[in-house]
Amino acid sequence: MIDHLLPSSMADGATPIQLIDGDQRDQLDGLAKMQRTYAASIGFKAQPGRVALLPDAAGKLDRVLFGLGGRDSAERTPFLPGRLAEVLPAGIYRLVGRPDDPALAALSFALGHYRFNAYRTEASNRVQSKLAVPDGVDLDRLAAIVSGVELTRDLINTPANDMGPPELETAARQLAESHGATIETILGEELIAAQLPLIHAVGRASDRAPRLIDMRWGDPAAPRVTLVGKGVCFDTGGLDIKSASGMALMKKDMGGAAAALGLAAMVMASALKVRLRVLVPAVENAISGSAFRPGDVLRSRAGVSVSIGNTDAEGRLVLADALALAGEEDPQLLIDMATLTGAARAALGPDVPPFYTENETLAGDIAHASRKVYDPVWRMPLWRPYEDMLTSKVADIDNTGSAGMAGSITAALFLSRFIRCPSRWVHFDIYGWSAKSRPGRPEGGEAQAIRALFEVFSARYPG
Repeated sequence: MIDHLLPSSMADGATPIQLIDGDQRDQLDGLAKMQRTYAASIGFKAQPGRVALLPDAAGKLDRVLFGLGGRDSAERTPFLPGRLAEVLPAGIYRLVGRPDDPALAALSFALGHYRFNAYRTEASNRVQSKLAVPDGVDLDRLAAIVSGVELTRDLINTPANDMGPPELETAARQLAESHGATIETILGEELIAAQLPLIHAVGRASDRAPRLIDMRWGDPAAPRVTLVGKGVCFDTGGLDIKSASGMALMKKDMGGAAAALGLAAMVMASALKVRLRVLVPAVENAISGSAFRPGDVLRSRAGVSVSIGNTDAEGRLVLADALALAGEEDPQLLIDMATLTGAARAALGPDVPPFYTENETLAGDIAHASRKVYDPVWRMPLWRPYEDMLTSKVADIDNTGSAGMAGSITAALFLSRFIRCPSRWVHFDIYGWSAKSRPGRPEGGEAQAIRALFEVFSARYPG
């Protein structure tokens, strides 16, 4: 059971949260006169996220008013009820009136309680407000989603001194053990013998050995779904070193790996009928005498030679080897997730990750699921004429190119060179971070795109 959500059967005796639609002016008429007077005295209006705690005649909390705002308000989102997690006193509550989406209202309420307090000497306690979910909401499904999102957030929020390649492997092993999955790791110099040279090259400068984490779960006869997550646990930029401000959030550069593991947690908890594989190239892009250099030419697992235009474009290198390995098993669906480019943020901002695929049906399914579960993503084009921007004078391909434009597209095109089954592949260029707190989404690490993907998987491979 989720800490802050209860079955709908426990609604009896719960404090009502009355949802007030900003487009309907008569919704306060059913209140006691004293309560209407009190609401008026504090200036309550049904603005999005506005809360009023109404007492009864004895001064005890009788009900909560919660403003939804008008239908055309930009602040009126399905996650707006997450605001309640920030303001309600301890107790059990129930919703009165129909939220825009009952399941998302309950989900945002649960996710709004998330706090990352692992390093606070005096951690702020979570207020134990609980919500009896509306009738018809699948509590087990919500539990799987909350667990996956919170795992993703925890992994991203953990600083790099405690979330390097070894610790990321430990987190993957703990997840595998909890769901009966198997896991193997190819470590350090073993990567060369295993023909994963790009992963080794990127991670070899760190005193924390690079590795490939390989987790498998499910019936071997079921459809094969493979997730690949970029696990760059800290990115200095390498010899093309980042500025101090550019490094400030680089603990989140393993956000793709965190998202892949969070999605895997949802899939396994829901027992979807898939043969799941999760590949995480876990490295630290550090600086030392053994660091790879600008101008180096590296051979990849796929046999494609790569000239290094910039050592700060390392994520696509580790993904290239992992994607080549994944394709050798011919999965029905291959998805990679990575905090890959600043260009994606310039194009779509921090909240809307772009995704790339040549599969029209799959693209439509992802877009539909994105809208349904309020997990925004946007399809961008794999514009093949831009491949000439990645031309190298000495190798098959350059890892950055020289045009300085279309950075997210050219990164996706680079990865596409290592894909055996392009019609089954999707690439997500995520940000993995909320720069400010909003309902249901506290500031810090964020799980982007995985709820939409879980919706797609649930429809295709129901458990």
